[in-house]
Amino acid sequence: MVVGAAVLGARWLPALIVTVALASPGAEPWIAPWLGNVARHEVTIDGIETDVYVRSNASPRAALVFVHGLSVTGRRHPDLMRLARLLAAAGPAVIVPHFEGLAAFRLSGREVADVGRALRHARTVAPTVGIAGFSFGAGPALLAAADADLELAASFGGYADLRNIIVFIATGAHEYAGAQYQHAPEPYNRWKLAALLVPFLDDDREMLTAITTARLANPATDTRAQERALGPEGHAVLALVRASTESDVRRRLAELPPRAQTALDALSPVAAVARLRARLVIAHGTDDPSIPFTESLRLAAASGRTQAVILGGFHHTGAAHVPRAAIDAWRLVALVDNVIRLR
Repeated sequence: MVVGAAVLGARWLPALIVTVALASPGAEPWIAPWLGNVARHEVTIDGIETDVYVRSNASPRAALVFVHGLSVTGRRHPDLMRLARLLAAAGPAVIVPHFEGLAAFRLSGREVADVGRALRHARTVAPTVGIAGFSFGAGPALLAAADADLELAASFGGYADLRNIIVFIATGAHEYAGAQYQHAPEPYNRWKLAALLVPFLDDDREMLTAITTARLANPATDTRAQERALGPEGHAVLALVRASTESDVRRRLAELPPRAQTALDALSPVAAVARLRARLVIAHGTDDPSIPFTESLRLAAASGRTQAVILGGFHHTGAAHVPRAAIDAWRLVALVDNVIRLR
């Protein structure tokens, strides 16, 4: 029994250590001796600035590519850097490219090809490769993974269908399997949505970019003069992001130009997950204000072979309510274990 307990403890110890460090940053200095030293190297992959985290004095057996979300700091977001370092200390090398489009709050479709380049580079780092996409980066990650030979594909806080995200951002409404949910919409996210739609337009790109850039920097900025100069496509986007009811959003979605409609379909991974050959991990927080957890349920159902791990009390980037999050502690440890045991 003692031997069995020791074996069981050794089996889960790395995941437990990483989970404790993630959940309690203040505890990291105390558990540092249990973690390996990690070096961060900067490389360029076909013009993409990339950070590679590797445990010191070790030859990685696996490499995990991170795809960050909509963030101006991109690969250098403090939480993402910390996660990469902790995972690399316990297991695979972690490769974190900087995706300019995502850093500029945009999805153009180019990200999928860029992720593919990062995956090919990962093959030069280690024989086994996996990918983890976060938030809006999970879409391109899953789309690229569907056409690659990977061991692991993970979506954390990701989406299934961009049209559902647009409805959610504008109204706070989301649903799954007949259940209806309502979340208080965040006005700032409307301007993220407007920026997201810019690459899908044929006209008004420059003016709409200026408007969204100003509003993202300061939502109170008066952009009425620029808005009056917009053409039909620009006005259609603004009408969409300012719509307040689900029926109005759906109607205005249908009025977007054909190029935008095609892009929304192409960048929605719901149809691609069934083609994945990799082991699939999907997780989401119930309190996510940017992408609703029902999108991860939809992704898991579309895959036909996994279940989404829904963490109560977790928002977009971490725990929001410690007592509720504690209920999910074991599931969080299991998630970490699933990733660091990439072989």
